[in-house]
Amino acid sequence: MRSLLRTPRTPRTPRTPALVRDASLLWVASGVVGLSFGAISVAGGLPVWVPVVMSLFVYAGSAQFSAVGVLLAGGGPVAAAATGLLLNTRTVAFGLAVADILGRGRVARLLGAHLVTDETVAFALAQEDPARRRAAFWISGVGLFAVWNITVLAGALAGGALGDTARFGLDAAFPAVLVALVMPILRKDAPVRRAALLGAALALAAAPLVPAGLPVLLALAGLAVHGRGRKKEEKEENEEKEEKEDEEVAAA
Repeated sequence: MRSLLRTPRTPRTPRTPALVRDASLLWVASGVVGLSFGAISVAGGLPVWVPVVMSLFVYAGSAQFSAVGVLLAGGGPVAAAATGLLLNTRTVAFGLAVADILGRGRVARLLGAHLVTDETVAFALAQEDPARRRAAFWISGVGLFAVWNITVLAGALAGGALGDTARFGLDAAFPAVLVALVMPILRKDAPVRRAALLGAALALAAAPLVPAGLPVLLALAGLAVHGRGRKKEEKEENEEKEEKEDEEVAAA
């Protein structure tokens, strides 16, 4: 006979060494891109302080690359800032996804908001329970911020000595790590899988037609499918719960 008073299930304690090990893949990939960004910026004619300060205060890889591209092409600071802001609008959705992870304190939310990136959000949401998600976000976020800024500085100081880093094919490291991070949740979560497939299809279709960076924004339309799928699942779960409660009342 099963007791009605069950021992509550407690979430597993986050294993910091394991999270650091897994997050190190993100850090390595970020370091490669950071070196490229710093070197490209200075080799293109910008002073060393521009990519360094941008990395500290903007801290958004794709937006930084786009803004520097505008500057090197002869565009003004306003056009560069507008391009970066447009590409960074996707972080609004990311922020909503990890709002509960950041905590309620103003300082934690302010610092956490600055660490919100594609990688930290994907790494955090791939974890199994709230405690691990929170630990994963802060471990990956703080490490990623440190590695990004160190490698940007190193790339900027190296200047043109590194040459064209794209010839090494290392730019594939970042997307490969992201795919590895999201695969577990794609396997077990049907609404997320449908949203990801729709977003990927939209991005691929738009890639030849719109400027770089915009396909990522269009891919956010997949969130609409995710929201409908979540509501459907919640409705079904509530209905099952009500049926079980009715059965228990009838049995009593």
